[in-house]
Amino acid sequence: MMQPSALWPELDWLEWRETAIGLQLRAQIIGKVRLALAPWLNHSWHVPLYLTARGLTTSPIPCGPRILQIDFDLIADRLILADSDGAVRTIALEPGGIADFHAAVVAALGDLGVKTSFDGKPSEMPGALPFAEDHEARPYDGDAARRFWRALVQVQRVFGTFRTGFLGKASPIHLFWGSFDLASTRFSGRVAPRHPGGLPGLPDAVTCEAYSHEEASIGFWPGSDAYPHAAFYAYAYPAPAGYAEAKVEPAEAAYNAEMGEFLLPYDSVRSAADPDRALLAFCQSTYDVAADLGGWDRASLECPLGRPRVPRVV
Repeated sequence: MMQPSALWPELDWLEWRETAIGLQLRAQIIGKVRLALAPWLNHSWHVPLYLTARGLTTSPIPCGPRILQIDFDLIADRLILADSDGAVRTIALEPGGIADFHAAVVAALGDLGVKTSFDGKPSEMPGALPFAEDHEARPYDGDAARRFWRALVQVQRVFGTFRTGFLGKASPIHLFWGSFDLASTRFSGRVAPRHPGGLPGLPDAVTCEAYSHEEASIGFWPGSDAYPHAAFYAYAYPAPAGYAEAKVEPAEAAYNAEMGEFLLPYDSVRSAADPDRALLAFCQSTYDVAADLGGWDRASLECPLGRPRVPRVV
């Protein structure tokens, strides 16, 4: 029987940093195509990418009378652009400049007859060059990209289980390419105080719309230069009084005052005797703190975790 740690691959940020940044930049190019074509959806839910059995996808994007879908096939190291007329274009995921990848995407969209002008500047990546000007030769380690994707597979499973215990408004489980994190959010049903804005790399109008309602979020990111460790996070907006001082599970989780959220190292979950149980404990305990201190109507919003083929009792 495969050990839990084998299912949860090692993610050393410093080891795969260059591939990670290159993959994020490529994901931003594709995400910005979706952003340019899709009508605005509450909380920017028209923007993210979604996990698939082979990598990541935009899901269907409206494109005039057609739909367009763009997939990162991380198993075969390729990007696939397909439309509902049956046309397909592929681009290799390989070492090279981001400018070359950007040009290949623009050319493929042109071949498919997709007319769009998307933002050519990276988001939430301070100092990054516009895509078309980033000619730096970057490595691409397909094995490292697949390890990241396999980690996302495990996280998606657990987040998906946790999602079944909530009846209220909740987001999809999706990957925001700006911050490169897989996230899931629950809402109390109440309007939140207007967000003050000022988040780096995000227009205030986008921030205020995203945080328009009270929420409790969980997520996972692979690391960054600012925080070079893969980790899970949880935060509440607005954070209720006493939130930062609350105790959560497992023991390795702690509140990070600088980031304003609870953090749990990925390695703590990966090395746990039961990684699923450890991550579920983090999801549940951080939500409990937000909901209890925030006065959520928990009796109306929650239900037991779902089970296959067993309808919820009503």
